[in-house]
Amino acid sequence: EDLGLRQEDIRIRGAAMQCRITTEDPANGFRPDTGRITAYRTPGGAGIRLDGGTTLGAEVSAYFDSMLVKLTCRGRTFEDAVARSRRALAEFRIRGVSTNIGFLQGLLQDEDFRAGNVTTSFIEERPELLTARSSGDRGTKILTYLADVTVNKPHGERPSTVYPQDKLPDIDLSVAPRDGSRQRLLELGPESFARDLRQRKALGVTDTTFRDAHQSLLATRVRTSGLLMVAPYVARTTPELLSIECWGGATYDVALRFLHEDPWERLAALREAVPNIALQMLLRGRNTVGYTPYPERVTTAFVEEAAATGVDIFRIFDALNNVDQMRPAIDAVRETGTTIAEVAMSYTGDLSNPGEKLYT
Repeated sequence: EDLGLRQEDIRIRGAAMQCRITTEDPANGFRPDTGRITAYRTPGGAGIRLDGGTTLGAEVSAYFDSMLVKLTCRGRTFEDAVARSRRALAEFRIRGVSTNIGFLQGLLQDEDFRAGNVTTSFIEERPELLTARSSGDRGTKILTYLADVTVNKPHGERPSTVYPQDKLPDIDLSVAPRDGSRQRLLELGPESFARDLRQRKALGVTDTTFRDAHQSLLATRVRTSGLLMVAPYVARTTPELLSIECWGGATYDVALRFLHEDPWERLAALREAVPNIALQMLLRGRNTVGYTPYPERVTTAFVEEAAATGVDIFRIFDALNNVDQMRPAIDAVRETGTTIAEVAMSYTGDLSNPGEKLYT
């Protein structure tokens, strides 16, 4: 009352939970363990706070506190804080000493504990908490195995008779590939081609192996020489493809900065290797293949050069779905008179899930 507050006016806004990660071994009466930390990886992200001072290689002795780090997780509700704590505990990787992480995970999985139904005999009534299965340390085991195979060569030297070419189909590359989507585009023009595509009942398939596949999985590090090894086979085995996405996005930047290759030479070489399937690129609206908006004349010049070098379809997007940012690129593509503007929408989430109400 002295503060001018009434109990009924006070609302809970958010919750936080703290878990103390220690070297105490629950299966051994919570006796602190000692030794050298051989691996130490911690979680992170929004709503996660870590307070600690240990690191990889640290020596845990018997003469100091057994606590390694305090993990504090917050959320809008208590359930959110618990879920975030469980995720963070699962992401810890501490090797070399025993920890109580498995015990803490068991506590947070217990419905009575989360509901606050706890008595002094809580742990005694749940002995399984003391024998929670610890991590199998698969990562360290795999690294140890790879190191042994690489350095000690227990199985002998690496075979020298396996070549990538052996995995390619037995096709006569001297025979020209069958006509495909590129020939249809040249014959019909972009407007009629797009109209015909919309009227077709068959699914149009775009192969993204040459761009997004290695961008997402290998940081776009596949070189032009590797792509050219398989490109002629793709042209002859899959002429029914709508397009091959092989340029744009991060491929341009990575080719220049990391692979030390000319991205324009890559595009021209792929155009020659795949003459029958429409080549597609990812265009970041006014940003083209950069990370900042460029003047419209730059966008127009870039599109003209890309179309002349070999791009048939421009997949145009903006991270915020701002049509004004995409419009200069769309207009530039249409002005070529020979290429297609495929405008895309950016989103994160599962649009097929009716339970998801938040669009991002």
